[in-house]
Amino acid sequence: MPETEKKILYVDLDNTLVDFPSGINRAHPEMRARHDGDFDEIPGIFATMDPLPGAIEAYTELAGHFDTYILSTAPWANASAWHDKALWVQRHFGFGPDSVAYKRLILSHHKNLNRGDFLVDDRTANGAGEFEGELVTFGSPAFPDWAAVTKYLLDRK
Repeated sequence: MPETEKKILYVDLDNTLVDFPSGINRAHPEMRARHDGDFDEIPGIFATMDPLPGAIEAYTELAGHFDTYILSTAPWANASAWHDKALWVQRHFGFGPDSVAYKRLILSHHKNLNRGDFLVDDRTANGAGEFEGELVTFGSPAFPDWAAVTKYLLDRK
């Protein structure tokens, strides 16, 4: 690999960059009851979520050292999620070409089909467990927060 070529890094959204419970807490009680067990199917829920502590700063820093993409899955039964995830990325990272996330959002139910060096994800679902690069499991004892993930990845850039 040429020295100028950056390694490819993918970062998940839900419970990795995004504080998923913050959206559940904002959902109307009737909607929570209707979608109990499938909160990700509440229309509009993804637009209401907060970033996890340090997530925006970490992604921004890592984007300076890696060829970085957001790789997330949107629920098939919630069409608004696809739209809301794009709006979330634009709101928190910016809309224009100077954004570190500009046109770097990939929505897929098959994360293993993406080629790269690292995937930061909180689960092995939707192909994350079969990703050919290294899975960095966010929220695990080894990677409990963004400070630990950032240090680990920067040591391997």
